[in-house]
Amino acid sequence: MDSLFISQGNASRALPLHATTSRGLERFLAARTADEARWLRSVGFRGGEGELVLLPANGAALAGAVLGLGQGRDPLALALFSERLPAGDYELKDVPEQFGGARAALAWLLGTYAFDRYRKPSTREHPKLVLPEGVNGDAIERAARAVFLARDLINTPANDLGPAELEDAARKVADAHDAKLRVVTGEDLLKQNYPLIHAVGMASPRAPRLIDFTWGDAAAPKVTLVGKGVCFDTGGLDLKPSSGMLTMKKDMGGAACMLGLAQAIMDAKLRLRLRVMIPAVENSVGGNAFRPGDVFPSRKGLNVEIGNTDAEGRLILADALADADTENPELLFCMATLTGAARVATGMEIPPFFTDDETLAADLMRHGTAQHDPLWRLPLWRGYEPTVDSSIADVNNAPEYGLAGAITAALFLNRFVTSPSFTHFDIPAWTDRPKPGRRKGAEANCVRTLLALLSERYPAAQS
Repeated sequence: MDSLFISQGNASRALPLHATTSRGLERFLAARTADEARWLRSVGFRGGEGELVLLPANGAALAGAVLGLGQGRDPLALALFSERLPAGDYELKDVPEQFGGARAALAWLLGTYAFDRYRKPSTREHPKLVLPEGVNGDAIERAARAVFLARDLINTPANDLGPAELEDAARKVADAHDAKLRVVTGEDLLKQNYPLIHAVGMASPRAPRLIDFTWGDAAAPKVTLVGKGVCFDTGGLDLKPSSGMLTMKKDMGGAACMLGLAQAIMDAKLRLRLRVMIPAVENSVGGNAFRPGDVFPSRKGLNVEIGNTDAEGRLILADALADADTENPELLFCMATLTGAARVATGMEIPPFFTDDETLAADLMRHGTAQHDPLWRLPLWRGYEPTVDSSIADVNNAPEYGLAGAITAALFLNRFVTSPSFTHFDIPAWTDRPKPGRRKGAEANCVRTLLALLSERYPAAQS
């Protein structure tokens, strides 16, 4: 990512950018020059959400721009500036405080994102922003790069991103920071005791694998990230309808977000020992596909009855989590596009998370609000624990209980860990209602929240 920020010392030619809510319109107009106020009134500017008015200078020149914020509900609304403005240097001027500063800088970068791998390369030159005073541009760019990496991986269709290509992406991130990587592939999954990862991926010609890398001082606090890497999910023998498969390239969204987060952690040189684990598979239909009613052993030693082959994500995560748990990490985060029930509960914009750690839960909510990277806590309600039981094995991956599906999925995962810090994020990894800086398609849910939390708890050493 080329820097789209310029320093305060190079702001002499920057054009002013203003923004106002509809409620603050009259105050805003009163603060403008007579010519600006007259122009804004003449074009019917009302401060409505998404209204962007260019301010004219003499001749055909541009003198600046004004953005309407409506009721002010979207803290990242200023992304519309970088989405729509022509190339040039710009500086924020009369902007409500809650939209400015670091939030405005992040919004500026998010507004420049585009997934153009399959399009003719754009010749558009992005506008540049004078970095607001007191804002750490490096930190903002680091967060944006993490988001962009995750979005790019999620947006890539499955014909170009299978388990091997996901491994390549992880290797690139690991190699860039001298992390130590190992990959267990195909039949070696059975030899090294990852039977559930093998079971889910064995029907695909694209070999399943566990991608596992570590970075940082071995004596530092251990933080482990586990991300679901189902590169495409047909549903297996419990086949999804065609409408359900349309966005299944995003079923590796947990892995993509964890890779983006890992990249940012290593780039920031946070004082922690990082481990990233990505079980990567394709859930396909074939004569050797795993079946409803089958029973498989797990790395944990629990035998798992297959209630539904379309509940495959929790199976591959179970083996990875059981391995991760043996190190007793200080924080163990699991991220997955796991259940439709989570989307029913909180929609596409507020991923639920599950943890028994009260302090961690409060910190996650605080950082999610501050970063406008929202999430919401749902309970690991032990009253539903019996629904995860199997009548013939230790546990069932798809209980017959038809309610609280996001909770019962989290309870299933919790059977494979003992860590009190275990936290599971059930993300959509997708935007279905585009907003400024968040085009329809892939989204890197919770990445900025987790980066902020880890940066606070394990700050880099002062240079």
